Amino acid sequence: MDRDFLIDLFADFGPVTIRRMFSGFGISADGTNFALALRAGLYFRADEATIPHFEAEGSKPFSYQTRARTVTVNSYWQLPARLFDDSEALAAWARAALAAAQRAALRKRPRARTAKKAVAKKVVTGTLAAKKPKAAKRKRRA
Repeated sequence: MDRDFLIDLFADFGPVTIRRMFSGFGISADGTNFALALRAGLYFRADEATIPHFEAEGSKPFSYQTRARTVTVNSYWQLPARLFDDSEALAAWARAALAAAQRAALRKRPRARTAKKAVAKKVVTGTLAAKKPKAAKRKRRA
C-alpha cells in the first residue's frame, strides 16, 4: 500500500496524517494513531468494545515473528477485506478505531503522584537545596 492509496481509502472518513512507520505507515487523525498499514495488510486499533466486530468478520490480531516466538498485538486487528470496496463502511470502522485509540490514550494518562512520592521528592529536593547555599557562603568568606 502506498500513501496515495491510503489517502483515497480514507477519503470518506476525513483527513488523515500518514507517516512512515516500521515497514509501512502509521495513520492518525486529530493527533491519535488509529491504524497501521504494513506489508501484511491494514490494521485498525481495537479494544474490548470493537474486538467482537473483528472476530465476527473472521479477522485476526496483528502478529509478527521474532527468532524465538510469534508476538501477537491484540490492540490492532486486520481490517476485513470486504471493507476495501465499501468506503462508507470503512469510514465507520475507522471512526470506531479512532474512538478505541482515544479510549486507550485516556487510560494511559499519567496519574497524580501519591502523597508518599510527593513527600519523598520534597525531602530529597529540600536536602539538596539546603546544601547549595552553605557552599556559596563558604566561597564568599574565602
